[in-house]
Amino acid sequence: MSNRPESPVTGRRLVLASGVAAGVATVLTRTLSAGPQPEPPVGGVSDGLSRGGAAVIAPEPLPTAPAVAAVDTPAAPAVAPAVVDGLPKVIVLNSRDASVSLIEQSTFTEAGRIDVGKEPHHLYPTPDGRQLIVASAASDELHFLDPVTGAVQSRLRGVDDPYQLAFSPDRRWFVTAAIRLDRVDVYAFDGKDKQLARRIPLPKMPSHLWFANDSRHAFVTLQGSAEIAAVDVVDQRLLWKMAVGKQPAGIILSPDEQHLFVGIMGEDYVQVIDWRERRTVAKIRTGAGAHNFRGMGDRRRLLVSNRVAGSVSTIDMAGLKLLDSVKVGGGPDCMDLGADGRTLWVTSRWAKSVAIVDLEDRKVVRTIPVGRSPHGIYLHNRAATI
Repeated sequence: MSNRPESPVTGRRLVLASGVAAGVATVLTRTLSAGPQPEPPVGGVSDGLSRGGAAVIAPEPLPTAPAVAAVDTPAAPAVAPAVVDGLPKVIVLNSRDASVSLIEQSTFTEAGRIDVGKEPHHLYPTPDGRQLIVASAASDELHFLDPVTGAVQSRLRGVDDPYQLAFSPDRRWFVTAAIRLDRVDVYAFDGKDKQLARRIPLPKMPSHLWFANDSRHAFVTLQGSAEIAAVDVVDQRLLWKMAVGKQPAGIILSPDEQHLFVGIMGEDYVQVIDWRERRTVAKIRTGAGAHNFRGMGDRRRLLVSNRVAGSVSTIDMAGLKLLDSVKVGGGPDCMDLGADGRTLWVTSRWAKSVAIVDLEDRKVVRTIPVGRSPHGIYLHNRAATI
């Protein structure tokens, strides 16, 4: 465990240590326990969260409780099916089943299922690419998986409501969005230790995140207040908010970083924003429930899932126009793109399945049954994210 002092702001630290037997693993240690988490607020199109009454969260006072370790490292890794044909497993988060489905790429079948915490919604690879972090929002924990086999390597409990998570491009900052607690938590990262720098109140319902290449600006959608926000992670402060359409969800920057693209889930369009001027430059109609994004890897085309319309659309990021749409059905949500740039994997939140879309033939070619309310999805052998 690190002997660095606790944060003067929060009194908390997360420690990243490497070197688990038979491979390299990452273990985060949180040294102080948190109080009970309030129920989430009510409202809008559900993201699969267990919502209750609204709560206002004040900045957390300096803790007085003794340090409590909160890491569970299994004596042996959780059993996962072996890699078949040299292809990594496709990892799918079943948010209503508290589990992860592991899918064979060669046969398009579910090979196994692994238990994780309650409401696993999103995931993110560690900066070295050697682990995949699965964030379970309702049980306040992170699981660390082998990104190739899906085996669970360790668990970190007591991370408050980690609905969404991201690392900065320079790997110096780690951020989580606590959608029920109306805040963003910023951690400083030195390659080994994660030190909680500050908790930034950010009502209402901070949802998706995206970093600018400068690693200073983090952009956040606020589903409950129909806004987006910009956070300075270096100074740990809110820079600005801007009103957008109803229930903004996914957010992503164009490759030239001129425009933010925001999925307006409560309506039927993608809002394009000049974030430096804080003005809307376009609204691209894609379909009802415009939700999340995945780049095509060519720095030109952007995919957007339209959850209510049941489709996936392609946007020209430079021309700010709709190119085409493919019917998927089942409430399409998160997406990942195979290294071939042709095979798109889409979680269908309402159909308990994953759809495989052939982007050249513009049609669904397979569906794979998984658990309830599948959300995040990850391919280790994937196309570039933009």
